[in-house]
Amino acid sequence: MTTTTQPLTLEEFLHLPETKPASEYINGQVFQKPMPKSRHSRLQIKACTAINDVTEKEKIAYAFAELRCTFGGRSIVPDVAVLLWQSIEFEPDGEPIDYVKIAPDWTIEILSPEQSSNRVTGNILHCLQHGCQLGWLIAPNDRSILVFLPHQAPVMCTKSDRIPVPKDIPLHLTTDQVFAWLKMA
Repeated sequence: MTTTTQPLTLEEFLHLPETKPASEYINGQVFQKPMPKSRHSRLQIKACTAINDVTEKEKIAYAFAELRCTFGGRSIVPDVAVLLWQSIEFEPDGEPIDYVKIAPDWTIEILSPEQSSNRVTGNILHCLQHGCQLGWLIAPNDRSILVFLPHQAPVMCTKSDRIPVPKDIPLHLTTDQVFAWLKMA
């Protein structure tokens, strides 16, 4: 959903109040993300938990849900933004800074039925063009994950396909394992 009719500058956008769900700034326009539904929310939380369980204690990386990242003329809010530990800026008291001005090292988007897959893919590609190592586009309706790596054609992962993760992250997942996170009963 587009929320502006005339172009804004990035600086003007960053002075607007935050919205729920989050709005993103892409090519002078503001787009509000759709409200997450239960499957989207569950996949997002499970992805963050799975990543943080194997990375936080050893200070390898951290997965943030809905973290605003402003870089390369865009301000986007990936469903999951993973920053390698050395990419995280900290306040003197050890807390992470609030304003992230770099691309995530790994970006994960979970496609909602109301979302434009091209816009979401565009955000992943933008991340890759600005230093991101890996992008996932999770499509719950067809149980597939489209994997994006820099300077390579995307790879479609389904069923028992092992999904690539950044080399420093000791996580081993198949597509079936990711979608098994949806089972609650």
